[in-house]
Amino acid sequence: MPNDRITYVGHATALIELGGARLLTDPVLRSRVGPLCRHGVAPAPGTASNLDAVLISHLHRDHADLPSLWRVDDGVPVLAPPDAGEFLARQGFSDVRELAPGQSSAVGSVTVIAVEARHGVQAVGFLVEGGGRRIYFAGDTDLFEGMERLGPVDLALLPVWGWGPTLGTGHLDPERAARAAASISPRIVVPIHWGTLYPLGLARLRPGPLHEPPRELARRVAELAPQVEVRVLEPGESTSLA
Repeated sequence: MPNDRITYVGHATALIELGGARLLTDPVLRSRVGPLCRHGVAPAPGTASNLDAVLISHLHRDHADLPSLWRVDDGVPVLAPPDAGEFLARQGFSDVRELAPGQSSAVGSVTVIAVEARHGVQAVGFLVEGGGRRIYFAGDTDLFEGMERLGPVDLALLPVWGWGPTLGTGHLDPERAARAAASISPRIVVPIHWGTLYPLGLARLRPGPLHEPPRELARRVAELAPQVEVRVLEPGESTSLA
């Protein structure tokens, strides 16, 4: 459909517009989350409005920021990994749907399917299907056996870094994200989880992790999977699925 598009809001937050549905991933919409400060543009007004669902990959604070989630309209379905429902229900969300890998939920005109994620905590990724197109949102994950079975997809939202100068286990760095792209072979990759949240003061001292990972991903993908197009979006930018 001509209006199908992705907006990279920042960090792991993306607005998916597919088949007439609007879905927001791992919302972090504030200027600060604990010691982490936001760099770049603020989310556009209305980012959390008129949503058909919110997708939560796991309950780490930089992926499930409660003050950001509270901006979402009452009654919007929140799709989350197993064992997250009770916590989210206590926070006032009335329609929480726990999805284990392989389980799905219809949301408006699209279907959302939970898929495996490797992150050291209870976590999932999501496939969004609608209008003959498929989008993969990885959330936070490392490489895992069988990742190739996620394809084919039109677009993959792949994390390429974290929020500091180093990267812990359970994450994809540019090289491992390129290997994921080669395995899944999406038509388009949009790198996420970079350039948005960073500890106060360290952006001035160590700017590299803020901006270099998506460019490194593009270089690695060109080597490992030249059939895949990498579109690097700055926070706030959008791209169509055309």
